[in-house]
Amino acid sequence: MTDPDDLLPEGLEDRLPRQAAALTAAMRGALDVLDSHGYDRVRPPLVEFERSLAGRMDGVQPRRMFRFVDPASLRTLALRSDMTPQIGRIAATGLADTPRPVRLCYAGEVVTIRADQLDPARQKLQLGAELVGSDSAEAAGEIVALAVEALEAAGARGISVDFTMPDLVDTLAADALPIPPEQVDAVRRELDMKDAAGLRQAGGEAYVPLLYAAGEFDDAIGRVAEVDSHGALASRIEGLRKAAARVPAGVRCTLDPAERHGFEYQSWFGFMLYAAGVRGAVGRGGTYCIRGSEERATGFSLYLDGLAEAAADTPRRDTLYLPLGHDSGAAARLRAIGWRTIAALSEGDDARALGCTHRLEGTEVVPL
Repeated sequence: MTDPDDLLPEGLEDRLPRQAAALTAAMRGALDVLDSHGYDRVRPPLVEFERSLAGRMDGVQPRRMFRFVDPASLRTLALRSDMTPQIGRIAATGLADTPRPVRLCYAGEVVTIRADQLDPARQKLQLGAELVGSDSAEAAGEIVALAVEALEAAGARGISVDFTMPDLVDTLAADALPIPPEQVDAVRRELDMKDAAGLRQAGGEAYVPLLYAAGEFDDAIGRVAEVDSHGALASRIEGLRKAAARVPAGVRCTLDPAERHGFEYQSWFGFMLYAAGVRGAVGRGGTYCIRGSEERATGFSLYLDGLAEAAADTPRRDTLYLPLGHDSGAAARLRAIGWRTIAALSEGDDARALGCTHRLEGTEVVPL
């Protein structure tokens, strides 16, 4: 019987060897891609002052964070629920004098008080890249192409990209399709709900066609252009087309212009990433503004835990059993070319039970 004290809190779990190995390999593959494109890794702390974490980006919600009082400063601290605001702080402070655009990447654990309705996990590995100093169409194109490449290097297959326009309602409501300020939130809500009748009742009759402007990217962007008879979205439409053109062949591209779920602080451009065999989105990105420095930036975050779940049934890698008294020089040479080894501690060790697939006999590798 399991001791209640050994149970983990809801939404938290151990990563056992095979999942941990898959997650480590996915992280290493993605970070290698980011490094190869000139993105320098930074490592912000797990805990910061709450005001810094919550105040760096629009839409960041302190109520999602674990908070407590720092006995040293007597100020409220918080466990990070998103690393992007931390990258914004680093860019605005420690790297304020670095020539722009500055390219940064990161990987680390994030924790939330409550899980998302579609995902019960409250702790995740977040990995991503931020291009600070530009939110142009060219920056958007670089980031979305990089996100796909990093996800492929992490082991994902069957990748698709779903583009969105996070500030769509604000942009149209300002002039092209005006609605009173007090009705804007209601129109956004009904667009989120995909409710045509509710949208009409909220005063958003002119916004109803946007509900039907979702689908395969080329068709959907054409329908958005038809809605935009005033040209208010012309630059955004062109920017989205440029970004979509950077997506590698074979990766499916879709567009849902009114989708806002998960885009708390993104501006004109956003995208979600999906992969075969993984429940829900494996990443998201877009353009945003860093409070304080007021710099524009473009970036993405990947959540790789789902890939570890998908890789749980992959075969064990070849492992070499080293008997007592083995040739240590031969074993070192084999490790140098990629072999994984397990050394015997006693004559009674069972190589197969230890997960080994081969045995070292003298200097030769022999299958078990």
